Amino acid sequence: MNDRLHPSADTPSGDASDQAAISAKKAEKIAYENNKLHKRLCRQVGQAIGDFNMIEDGDKVMVCLSGGKDSYALLDILLTLRERAPIHFDIVAVNLDQKQPNFPADVLPAYLEKIGVPYHIENQDTYSIVKRVVPEGKTTCALCSRLRRGILYRVATELGATKVALGHHRDDILETFFLNMFFAGKLKGMPPKLQSDDGKQIVIRPLAYVKEADLIRYAEVKQFPIIPCDLCGSQENLQRKQIKGLMREWEKKFPGRVDNIFSSLSTVVPSHLMDRDLFGFTALQATGEADANGDIAFDEEPCSTGAGQPADNAFGSQIISLFPAD
Repeated sequence: MNDRLHPSADTPSGDASDQAAISAKKAEKIAYENNKLHKRLCRQVGQAIGDFNMIEDGDKVMVCLSGGKDSYALLDILLTLRERAPIHFDIVAVNLDQKQPNFPADVLPAYLEKIGVPYHIENQDTYSIVKRVVPEGKTTCALCSRLRRGILYRVATELGATKVALGHHRDDILETFFLNMFFAGKLKGMPPKLQSDDGKQIVIRPLAYVKEADLIRYAEVKQFPIIPCDLCGSQENLQRKQIKGLMREWEKKFPGRVDNIFSSLSTVVPSHLMDRDLFGFTALQATGEADANGDIAFDEEPCSTGAGQPADNAFGSQIISLFPAD
């Protein structure tokens, strides 16, 4: 009998079957990785909320939604955590339409209505103010940010929000820390929780432990309707761009260095710095008793400090258990 009359695994039909199996495995792997990413983000956000007691029972959280990947992810993850949290809190999304040219005003309302989230769109023409005040060619971000902050604080009060949630992530916090160090001569960062400058709001940054790379990938997975952040035509902050490049280079050449620097922000030893307001250097006297934090100037080995333990917070503890480590 002629073998050519009987298709084998090497025939086109066999190839098609193999390709289908490969595609199915690939799709299964992608789904697994996407689910793992979602669990990791939820766990990290839950950890940050617990460590800093960001959200409490009965809170109304105003999520500032710009249309960028970070704020979309923040809203999405908070909605997930709210379903699993041992406490009750409400969420309202707020966008400030600053009347920038070509701003797609319909995108955010359509998205928020689709997912069923209460929202408020605040219309304020800050764009005209910024363009009138800031010289042509200069970055408008600083003034724009100050105007936006004041408006959002007012809106939070009007809406009865008890917490204002911003989408700053781990990389934003580190970049701000280095910007202050290199260009302002200060050890100052972007805290996960802080009272607003007008004293009326508590500002929280639930994405404090989340890497920007994960947010970029998450936005691709979720297909958020991203709105460009350069509609105003402002030039990029060159100093921040330098810091971003520096951190990327460190991460490439010295894996783990950026993680260690971030960890150091929560493991501070005031007695080994030089801030006289933070530590009583002038009144310091020898006590004759051993001190684990005493000077080890003659020890050639680097100092080592243990990482701080997370706060005992029911919200954070339950979220972590729901989204265990990968």
